[in-house]
Amino acid sequence: MNLMRIGDSVQKIAEVIASVINVDVTIVDCELNRIAATGCYEDHIGTKVSKNSVFGFALRQGAEFIIDNPREHMACKQCEDHDQCKEYAQVCCPIKVNNETVGVIGLIAFQETQKSSILNNQRNLMAFLHRMTDLIASKLMDEEKTEKIQLLAQELEIVLDAVDHGIIAVDAVGRIMHLNVKASRLFRLDAKNAIHRNIGEILDKIDFHDIKMRSISIKNRAFSYKKETYGVRGIYGVNPIIVGVETVGFVFTFSNISEALNVVNDMIGSTIEMKFHHIMGESKEILDVKEEAKKASESPSTVLIQGESGTGKELFARAIHFQGKRRKGPFIPINCAAIPEQLLESELFGYEEGAFTGAKRGGKAGKFELANNGTIFLDEIGDMPLHLQAKLLRVLQENAIEKIGGREYIPIDVRVIAATNKNLEEKVLEGEFRKDLYYRLNVIPLNIPPLRERMGDIDILVDHLLQKCNHKLGKCVEGLETSALEILMNYQWPGNVRELENTIEYAVNMCSHHKISEVDLPKRLRSGEGEKQQNSVKGVMTIRELEYREIKKALRMCEGSKQPMDRAAELLGLSRATLYRKLKEYQFK
Repeated sequence: MNLMRIGDSVQKIAEVIASVINVDVTIVDCELNRIAATGCYEDHIGTKVSKNSVFGFALRQGAEFIIDNPREHMACKQCEDHDQCKEYAQVCCPIKVNNETVGVIGLIAFQETQKSSILNNQRNLMAFLHRMTDLIASKLMDEEKTEKIQLLAQELEIVLDAVDHGIIAVDAVGRIMHLNVKASRLFRLDAKNAIHRNIGEILDKIDFHDIKMRSISIKNRAFSYKKETYGVRGIYGVNPIIVGVETVGFVFTFSNISEALNVVNDMIGSTIEMKFHHIMGESKEILDVKEEAKKASESPSTVLIQGESGTGKELFARAIHFQGKRRKGPFIPINCAAIPEQLLESELFGYEEGAFTGAKRGGKAGKFELANNGTIFLDEIGDMPLHLQAKLLRVLQENAIEKIGGREYIPIDVRVIAATNKNLEEKVLEGEFRKDLYYRLNVIPLNIPPLRERMGDIDILVDHLLQKCNHKLGKCVEGLETSALEILMNYQWPGNVRELENTIEYAVNMCSHHKISEVDLPKRLRSGEGEKQQNSVKGVMTIRELEYREIKKALRMCEGSKQPMDRAAELLGLSRATLYRKLKEYQFK
């Protein structure tokens, strides 16, 4: 502790002592710096006294004493001014804080009358000096506490300004007590002018009365703020400040909606990163599509990916995103067929608080808003209801969305990649898909070939999937026997790569040797179902294959009816006897 911090106060106390006792006063700190003085020593304030002086002796002793025999007292023995000393008497009283000596008050008598005054009233004099040392110690501790509080306040302010949220603290009635730099910038407020204004004046849509009455923590509420031509949308939270059982204020935290979404996007935007070299296959058919997709990745245009289920449409969509200019933005997939029609609109576009019964407090951001500055992948776009197709078309035309229950359009920057396993041109002709939306989506068309049209990739895919399944299942299957591989090569793969992956996983589970044999494959493959004849060319089925499949389809459709065989024969245009003959020929069970 340093007495220099309260130098002015120490000087005033020295002057009070001198006026009461009528002697010269010197006060030094623990470093022997003269902090205060009166009389002949007043001009020496700021100088250092000798460590061999009586003040140095007093600091070392840590106890008060009176010198009535200058030059002979033990405290005077080492003093450099021993021979020239003109003092008649001296009193030294240490200043202590928490048992630590931080300074000394010294009284010096230069006259016999002053000496007599000291010696004749020693008890009262020492009591008075003790009160003065206590006063100095108290002021020093108060100063230290004040400095600590100020330092803590400065540190807290630095911390609050470093936080990536706007923070506004208000009292129990909503008067603003403090706001950080982020809040000032977010709401374009002058910090000094905002203090003591009511938060309702700034954010009129925030129901402070409701917040005060509930006095609980609130998270992720939506807000919108407008000031002249400036506007901002975001989310806020509230935490009550409770002292004892009384709520004395609230702390509001604010985030710009775009910044909040960026946090979400940082977390989800980089998941399952895909590049074109991750897509397995070396056949001409797949290489041609990959080359087209690479060109599409360099463009901001909308892409429509068409192909059967299981061909890897989402893999291509991810590769287009992660190899394009938006790779650092989010990739948000949504399956339009997997979400009920009543919920799909809110999933895509979000909703405002109170938009419908059961709507979350604060509303919800939709997938388009989450995909801002990135890509949204609309899988199974052919199953999107017509009324949502119209809303999607407006989004593509205006680059803005309108939330359910919202009153304003929210600008977005999103690239759309759509995918379908249906023939959209036929759906357009049937009136089930909007023609204008189809043309908007079909700017860059990509057609993913089915597996049966790139059978040359079977070997590559099997090796890759075998490694993947070995790792997943903790097994060490080395490969396939020739007969098992021939079965895979002769199968039509209606489920494409997804079906092949499931087949390999099944076989690895069943395999008890180092190589997969015929018996390890699923029964549907071993029974010859989907057998491909040698004269089949690029998916053209033989009459025998076609007849087998249609009979099987008819049997499945008629399962559960009263007379399934009669009904199946009727659907196929066959007599009952002919149908039974065909069943025997194709070895149906």
